[in-house]
Amino acid sequence: MKKIGILFGQENTFPHAFVERVNRHAGPGICAEFVMIDQALQGQPGEYAVIIDRISHDVPFYRAWLKNAALDGSAVLNNPFWWSADEKFFNNALALSLDVPVPKTALLPSFEQPPDTSNRSFRNLRYPMDWDAIFRFTGFPAYMKPYAGGGWKDVYRIADREDFFRKHAQTGREVMMLQEEIVFEEYYRCYCIGGKHVRIMPYEPRNAPADRYRAGFRPGEKLLAAMEHSVITLNQALGYDFNTVELAVRDGVPYAIDFCNPAPDADLVSVGEENFEWVVDTMARYAIGRAKAQRFGQNNLTWGTYIRESAQPR
Repeated sequence: MKKIGILFGQENTFPHAFVERVNRHAGPGICAEFVMIDQALQGQPGEYAVIIDRISHDVPFYRAWLKNAALDGSAVLNNPFWWSADEKFFNNALALSLDVPVPKTALLPSFEQPPDTSNRSFRNLRYPMDWDAIFRFTGFPAYMKPYAGGGWKDVYRIADREDFFRKHAQTGREVMMLQEEIVFEEYYRCYCIGGKHVRIMPYEPRNAPADRYRAGFRPGEKLLAAMEHSVITLNQALGYDFNTVELAVRDGVPYAIDFCNPAPDADLVSVGEENFEWVVDTMARYAIGRAKAQRFGQNNLTWGTYIRESAQPR
């Protein structure tokens, strides 16, 4: 029997629905269940053919356990090695190389020094930085956000130079990015599963959280095709099995604002019944396919085209 396990935290609707849907469709030889860990010993044989990871970004113990499971051959969705290395500033630079429009973005050193460092640790950093050049590049208003954050946490709208220095002083040891503001006419959040299954959802981030999927716009065919192309291009390059891409549309051009969400919101209450049904069913069928292809003792992780192509001898 091949087991598909889901590892999760406080969420309820998606994990339960996912397990039920897999068990409804899988057929003989495959089942789904909640992951249960009562020991973590090196060198022990794997138990799960596929593991859906929804929580290890908050629990380092789970991240280490998942890497060990992947080493034995579990297909962990998403790849825990890549997710550990991933961050938004690199993703933006990669998007540019793929001709996917993104806001102009600058990386900022943390306002406070990291632990166990001194001024001597920063002899390669010219400080103060050339703030005028940075501000000319991004312009104002702009947004300041963590370079590896998510969930709209610690995001600041910056009105001008004085506002920047005032708010940057509040960020402590967090490494931040300063990003051009995209004044958008429409905004979309897009599920991508398996690097090919895309669900484009109108989304209004200026609404209250409960009303953000209630937006009064719909994409035309040209915009729909452009967004689907960007979503697939980004996810195949990054190697995510399950991700969301947020796109802000300015003058008909979709700009990728946030596309590093490998434990994306999939709660029935927030995403709505139709989106929930799509994500549960699509993820269940994808996981079943991965379980059928999985073999213990070999690498069953998804690696993006950037990593695979970079690893080829030249």
